[in-house]
Amino acid sequence: MPLLLEIVTPERQVFSEEVDSVVCPGIEGELGVLPHHAPLLTTLSVGELRIRRGGEEEFFAIAGGFLQVRPDKVVVMAETADLASEIDVEKAQEARREAEKALSEGFEEPADLARARASLQRALLRIRVSERRRREGPRSRG
Repeated sequence: MPLLLEIVTPERQVFSEEVDSVVCPGIEGELGVLPHHAPLLTTLSVGELRIRRGGEEEFFAIAGGFLQVRPDKVVVMAETADLASEIDVEKAQEARREAEKALSEGFEEPADLARARASLQRALLRIRVSERRRREGPRSRG
């Protein structure tokens, strides 16, 4: 019995399909969800979300948010969510360079430093997820 997975951001619904399993970046490590999982509401970290369906895996870069597991579906409410195949690597590399430059210049306000660090973390995540997809392609179970 597959799970209905919905991934939403403040801007749009990123994904809504049935999947066999979901692995999310929880705040205390990876969290796997299979059909018949107990109801759950938890906070997500910045990291890679993996789904498996029909013997293949797909990857998303997500930045924070919440995971809700209900009997009929799994909902990921993320600040940002990018499917690996849709990540613009050049744009992510540019964001990484800009964040590194900003961090090297220093900040007067702690909030500015936190924003620059978060921006760098998201850029590095997008690069990593995109490179994994290019390196491994859609993975099949044998």
